Amino acid sequence: MTKLAQLECFFDCSSPWTYLGFHNIQPLAAELGVEITWKPILVGGLFNTVNPSVYHGREFPVPAKQSYMYKDLQDWARYSGITIRWPMTIFPINSVKAMRGCIAADKQSKLVPYATGVFEAYWGQDRDISQADVLVEIAVAAGLDSDEMAAAMASDEIKAELRENGEALAKRGGYGSPTFFVNSDDMYFGNDRMPLIDMALKATLKA
Repeated sequence: MTKLAQLECFFDCSSPWTYLGFHNIQPLAAELGVEITWKPILVGGLFNTVNPSVYHGREFPVPAKQSYMYKDLQDWARYSGITIRWPMTIFPINSVKAMRGCIAADKQSKLVPYATGVFEAYWGQDRDISQADVLVEIAVAAGLDSDEMAAAMASDEIKAELRENGEALAKRGGYGSPTFFVNSDDMYFGNDRMPLIDMALKATLKA
């Protein structure tokens, strides 16, 4: 009997590498018939608790490494068939409302179109996804009711779930976004781990 494979994705829309991972994990999972469990988080909270070195790197960047990072990002974007432009207006962005929106959208089975809209707005159009009017526009385009979304994003339940997702990831050894888990305990970090995730899922499905 073929086993079912579990695949979780912890993510924050404020990361360009997460945009790549979010985009690239979907066709991989679809090809294998594996459902993705989405886990929105606030990656800034994760950095504060388990990975503060990120802030040091931003304050004291290595010029050669930073230059290559921009090239690498564009190489991956072309390979993945998406457009990523480094935001000229605000970086880093406060994504708390957007990520609460992801949880609210998930409860209506609309997370993928909503999160895709958030990623495209920030990383494709340099729009401020911390602003309510931008998020309302994205929600409506994803087929969501703007008033219901606003109420859900302000609810204690959604706020608590977002916080708990980040805490759970830290306890499981995660330190950034995107982080994937195959079958609960097999962790992979970053968009470039797709071949390894593919291998792990196929091994489970063949077992």
